[in-house]
Amino acid sequence: MSFDYSKLRGAIREKYRTQERFASEIEMSAASLSDKLNGKSDFTHSEIITSCDKLNIPLERIQDYFFCEKS
Repeated sequence: MSFDYSKLRGAIREKYRTQERFASEIEMSAASLSDKLNGKSDFTHSEIITSCDKLNIPLERIQDYFFCEKS
């Protein structure tokens, strides 16, 4: 199963402008973040919670950003 992270990418661009800045903010390498956004690896629970906190995403909206299946 693969996920569509376009909404998450948009939130990252809106608040941090680049994936590299966001990765630094959540203490992750830019390469690791890229792998996660491209479906090569999965986000951990703690990474999801931290990302939501940094991007001001309400926890009840996690599914919209992290678990939207590609069609």
